[in-house]
Amino acid sequence: MASTLNLDALGIIHPTVVHRNLSIPALTERAVARGEGILSETGALCVYTGKYTGRSPDDKFIVDEPSVHDQIDWGKVNVPISEAKFANLYSKITAYLQNREVFVFDGFAGADPEYRVNIRVINELASENLFIHQLLLRPTADELTSFAPDFTIIAAPGFKASPELDGTNSEAAIVVSFARKTVLVAGSQYAGEIKKSVFSLMNYLMPLRGVFTMHCSANMGKDGDTALFFGLSGTGKTTLSADPDRYLIGDDEHGWSPNGIFNIEGGCYAKCINLSKENEPQIWDAIKFGALVENVVIDPETRKLDYNDGSITENTRVGYPVEYIPNTKIPGVGGHPKTVIFLTADAYGVMPPIAKLTREAAMYHFVTGYTARLAGTERGITTPQATFSTCFGAPFLPLPASRYAQMLGECIDKHGSNVYLVNTGWSGGPAGGGGSRMKIKYTRAMVTAALNGVLEDGEFTHDPVFNMLVPKSCPNVPDEVLQPRNTWQDKDAYDKSAKNLAGLFQKNFEKYKGMDAKIVAAGPKG
Repeated sequence: MASTLNLDALGIIHPTVVHRNLSIPALTERAVARGEGILSETGALCVYTGKYTGRSPDDKFIVDEPSVHDQIDWGKVNVPISEAKFANLYSKITAYLQNREVFVFDGFAGADPEYRVNIRVINELASENLFIHQLLLRPTADELTSFAPDFTIIAAPGFKASPELDGTNSEAAIVVSFARKTVLVAGSQYAGEIKKSVFSLMNYLMPLRGVFTMHCSANMGKDGDTALFFGLSGTGKTTLSADPDRYLIGDDEHGWSPNGIFNIEGGCYAKCINLSKENEPQIWDAIKFGALVENVVIDPETRKLDYNDGSITENTRVGYPVEYIPNTKIPGVGGHPKTVIFLTADAYGVMPPIAKLTREAAMYHFVTGYTARLAGTERGITTPQATFSTCFGAPFLPLPASRYAQMLGECIDKHGSNVYLVNTGWSGGPAGGGGSRMKIKYTRAMVTAALNGVLEDGEFTHDPVFNMLVPKSCPNVPDEVLQPRNTWQDKDAYDKSAKNLAGLFQKNFEKYKGMDAKIVAAGPKG
């Protein structure tokens, strides 16, 4: 049903019709009727996003405004654009939307009402409006009657920016103005740009209110104890947080406030590549009516999805409401975390499978955000490649890394959380060089021991290279597995590789200027 919502004040004059908070069936019908996508055999809406099948980090900008100039951590991630360029781009995009059908979703970011932010999303496409409807928190009818947006996101993938005229790097542009409380998403149909724009906003707004925002998953035990899982792609964050014996609070974005933790979102945005019912049954079953599938190859006749086909992109995705996952905590709030886990997949095979971190070490490894991936195969030989992502979410952090690290340290101090680093990567050697991936049953046993406090009662040894406390024993894990050097046949090769990785840590950390000396000293020694 069309809304009488007035968008004139935003410069969107005379839209042919404005749809506000349409139901999922209505949005799906509109998307199909407009040729935006087709339904899969399970009822999910499937779309192709064209040229952009992932986020475009080189096309992100923050407007350099006096009110934020001294707060933003300007650099390669947070690139400035002038107020004049933003105003010109804004006028072009709103003019582009004139005399068009427009879809509006009014929703919330933040499951804790005390820290909730009202987000209005204006879409050119019904399919993207369906996506954000499922990814944000959905208001009740009563809440909609008094809804007033704190921030507005305008997404017009059909509008192509001009680098020469608009000061952008390509036809795509993702531009946030904190002063005008507006985000522009142009030129890209990849729905993740809208989702992560909300996260970037929260990473600026919430620390100003004393809330530590985090790129992590969270779950809750049956006794109410909560845990956080940080980790880059491929480290097992989604797999390990989706514990059948615990309730899922959220899988990607959270805040840690004086009240406890809360999910920023109301949905999930999962990868689909090589998805199988056997390995990830929860995600498999969530791909049904109401879900939006991006760039998965689909048979036009049978409407069967081929999750193993990465010919369009390896970054195939599905968005769905968190309620589609069984054993979910609704609303997505919980108490202060008893346990914080940093996940890494070390392809060098030298880091301990689990280690306890001091407060300063936790801050060091949080800022570092390390994992090591396989760079590829050349003549049958694979070479690990170290990856560092500041605070496990570098592309979405407007403020300096030290600000987020400080908030983590304050939370640990105040609430006594135990912090562990868990390596889900290789053991006995590097990937492609004699090592093998850590057995998932061992990793789950170590995570369980960390969550239930068993490790706290045991003894630890100090790893001199990585400067961590390694448990001497863990239930259901062989003792030799806990000491990575013991799993290598060639001890000299281990020592050389471990020192090399420690050196990469040290070199990476040099870019963080003004970091407390105690934090720097808590890192690997080499």
